[in-house]
Amino acid sequence: MISPMPRFSLFALLLAAPLPLLAQQPALPSRPATTQPQSKPQTEKPETVSSAPSLTLAEAIRIGIENNYNIRLSRQDMRVAENNVTRGNAGQLPVVNGNFTRTFNRNNVRQESSSRPDPSIANGAKSNLLNANVAATWTIFDGFGMFIAYDRLQALEQSQQQLTRATVEETVASITDAYFVVVRESGKITSIEEALKIGQARIDLTQARVDVGVAAKVEVLTARVDYNADRSILIQQQEALQTAKINLNNLLGRNPNLNFQPQDSIVVAQDLQRDAVLQSIRQNNPRLQQARTNTEVATYDRKLVRASRFPQIGLTSGYGLNRNINGAAFFGTQLVTNTGRTYGLNYGVVASVPIFDGFNRNRLEQNARIMEEQSQLQLNQTQLQLDAEAEQAWAQYQNRLQLLELEESNILLARENVAIALERYRLGLLTPLDLRVAQRTQLDAEVRLLDIRYQAKQAEIILRRLSSGLVQEGNKTP
Repeated sequence: MISPMPRFSLFALLLAAPLPLLAQQPALPSRPATTQPQSKPQTEKPETVSSAPSLTLAEAIRIGIENNYNIRLSRQDMRVAENNVTRGNAGQLPVVNGNFTRTFNRNNVRQESSSRPDPSIANGAKSNLLNANVAATWTIFDGFGMFIAYDRLQALEQSQQQLTRATVEETVASITDAYFVVVRESGKITSIEEALKIGQARIDLTQARVDVGVAAKVEVLTARVDYNADRSILIQQQEALQTAKINLNNLLGRNPNLNFQPQDSIVVAQDLQRDAVLQSIRQNNPRLQQARTNTEVATYDRKLVRASRFPQIGLTSGYGLNRNINGAAFFGTQLVTNTGRTYGLNYGVVASVPIFDGFNRNRLEQNARIMEEQSQLQLNQTQLQLDAEAEQAWAQYQNRLQLLELEESNILLARENVAIALERYRLGLLTPLDLRVAQRTQLDAEVRLLDIRYQAKQAEIILRRLSSGLVQEGNKTP
């Protein structure tokens, strides 16, 4: 039996020692070999953990921007929108068409006349026709509809650019979130491994006490059951980590089974300002800017319907060649061949004035006004939705920062408590149940800290995404 004074001195040394030293297993007296199965030392990596190449967050974002299919598809849509912005597509340029026709005929001709007793007959008479022309039309006035159409095409291009930018930023936010999920799950594995080290130390200490006859075998069996329960938790956590890696690989557009090791830790920024975030959302959010552009497109649609009420005036011109060779014509009783040829330039003015179309233009203009009002309602709805998301994310951000500060202090207490409990257990001053409770308390505190740190980072990511702060200015429009 150790006297109280040495125990007190040892306890004081433990409190003064650094935490890593407290977590070390105490020296145990050698014991004879036993036939019971020995647990695998937890200083080694579990068999479910394998070495993998490192992956930083910046590299993950770069790979995702290059390979993500949503981004690639949105970029293709943006290319189509850019190609559509032309003067010709708006109807401002002339249209020139070339036409060519060549036909051949073989006819049987029978011609009867009252002045001749016998009919004139020609079998297999040949004829052919050639027609070639170049025609040009150019609308010079359509109620300024062609200029409105060009402005509308430009607005559609801007809308698609904002949509592509939103897709990029939302994908980057998803990649960042998925990356930190992997970091969180990896951190939980580390915490479970530390708990397994404590469990292994408990087994060794209990077995040593059994060997010297101061503890019952049931305590060793209980320690092993608790140890195996923690091993089960580790295996389940490995599955959660693998699922998180598959999800991230999917966002990066690469093989889902590709293994990697995250290098960045979860660091939460604590300098965000609510007013600055809300102002940035109203100025920079691509979804909101796209909604504003869509209201412009709806206005152009209404103006196009109004422009259709005006007369349309155009110029037309062309040059044509028409040649006809007819080998089935009779001149009296003689079968002769007639050849005709016409060619030359033609030009003129074409005007069209809408007079009455069953009130369809009135209907179209009313519908266009309704769509314009609807686009404004959608703009207001988008603004309200973004404000609500920002307020929710800001409330979560503020709350998690407070919890994060609390849990970071609490984890130090939990680790110190386990170190002291383990030493007290070695000295026989603590029951196995109390040691198990201290061990579980530390593990719960570690997991809780990881979850809260991730949730705070998640709220920060949402705020940065809403304010268009995740992607650098040069990469906003890929």
